[in-house]
Amino acid sequence: MTLDATPASTHRFRRNLARQLRIWSGVAIALVFLFPIFWMVLTSFKMPKDIFTTPPTFFFQPTIDTYVEYIWRADIPRRLLNTVIVSFGSALISIVAGGMAGYALARLRIRGAGFLGTLLLLSRGVPPIALAVPMFLVARKFGLTDKHITLILAYCTFLIPYVMWLMRGFFLALPKELEESAMIDGCSRFGAFIKIIVPIAMPGILSTLIFSVILAWEELLFALVLTNRNASTVPVAMAGIAGDTVNGANWGALTAVGTLMVVPVVIFALLVQKWLVQGLADGATKG
Repeated sequence: MTLDATPASTHRFRRNLARQLRIWSGVAIALVFLFPIFWMVLTSFKMPKDIFTTPPTFFFQPTIDTYVEYIWRADIPRRLLNTVIVSFGSALISIVAGGMAGYALARLRIRGAGFLGTLLLLSRGVPPIALAVPMFLVARKFGLTDKHITLILAYCTFLIPYVMWLMRGFFLALPKELEESAMIDGCSRFGAFIKIIVPIAMPGILSTLIFSVILAWEELLFALVLTNRNASTVPVAMAGIAGDTVNGANWGALTAVGTLMVVPVVIFALLVQKWLVQGLADGATKG
């Protein structure tokens, strides 16, 4: 009994040790990636004299003066509303268009479907500035500069290929028999897609929607080129603060506005984390 128990206890010890190492390694990696965000939030509550102390200090008298000043000076409430409208609008349109395109590439017998999907995905490699200038000229021609719809359609140009490629993978993981059974019962191809495939693939759709919102939320170039005031977003406000410097960067204002930009995304991610984790898990196990 002793001889049998010793190898078993050694195996359990090694297994527990490996598990603890994985956990603490994950914690260490998370701390490394989260520290810049922590430092940004901490700096946003510092007075200018505390920001530039050497060595940096974690203990100081906090102040919200920078928040109070730049919330109104940078027009953050309106810009934040614009960011929400544009991000969710472009993400929803991209989910509809990219989802149907991904389903077509996954299910329909299209010659060169794989090549076509790869080509559309590679379109994301086009430098955004190469698209921003023609978009601005077209928008100015039709009087659509500084409009929400212009920015939404501009964001769709890089979101739709991303959504299409992700959703194609989710649809490929589903058995074809689901649609075939529905079509035998009288459903059309589109009816089977709406009634059968979409509900089953909803975790993947929601996770793709979440990532699309985050990508649109942080976009700067198109917003900087295509908007002026009415549809301007929070990243444009940050760019304006970074460029409006005489004696160096205004780190207090940048970190305060940056915190205001990050907080809604964190809250959104926490609210939808159940669907996000479920979608990622389904994609990992089925794909």
